[in-house]
Amino acid sequence: MVQNKVIIVTGASRGIGKEVAILLAKNGAKVIVNHSNSEKEANNTVAIITKNGGTAHAIKADVSQKNEVTQLFDQTLELFGKVDVLVNNAGIMFSKLLKDNTQDDFTQLFNVNVRGIFNTLQEANSKLADNGTIINFSSSTAKLMFPTYALYSATKAAVEQITKVFSKEVGRGISVNAIAPGATATELFLKGKSQETIDKISAMNAFDRLAQPMDIAKVVLFLASDDAKWISGQVIGANGAMV
Repeated sequence: MVQNKVIIVTGASRGIGKEVAILLAKNGAKVIVNHSNSEKEANNTVAIITKNGGTAHAIKADVSQKNEVTQLFDQTLELFGKVDVLVNNAGIMFSKLLKDNTQDDFTQLFNVNVRGIFNTLQEANSKLADNGTIINFSSSTAKLMFPTYALYSATKAAVEQITKVFSKEVGRGISVNAIAPGATATELFLKGKSQETIDKISAMNAFDRLAQPMDIAKVVLFLASDDAKWISGQVIGANGAMV
């Protein structure tokens, strides 16, 4: 499905990004494991892929920094000669009541979650291969009115709008979609949550469980394949009927 495609996965050192990178490589893709400051974990992801007979390289780049994103694309082109698929998974999340967020909190969330995607899309506009694919990560919180998630869900609503507009701008046969996972059992999500909270959130979907990272990775694999070519400008909810 993605045999010999060169795929950049941002934020691929852990969580959903790690599972996405491993699954894509298992299906024959050459994967760039991007990270911003977790070299050890990124190298671990690469090691798992190469042990399975796949091809992967770790490249450090903070997506909120335009010059680093340019280097990420240029290094990938040097290594493999092309970029077929961009998976914009890098993101940060913290939740506080709106009144408790600082100016720095606002800047941090929007810099990584929105400016990060803005930066990578600007590079992809000229450097992604014809008929390529872009998959941005949104979140089901963009549709849920969860208290304490005002800023985080605002960043993801911005990602959805950018996705839809860019899908009509980019041309060259490139498809652009967003995937919006629901609650997923990652370190990022589970951190600081009581079992009671986790059970309550699990009960909000039709399957009474959290998603596993692999549930999301399989949707990314489909969207990255040529079978999904006619899907573009869409936000795919992967949340077990949560919303």
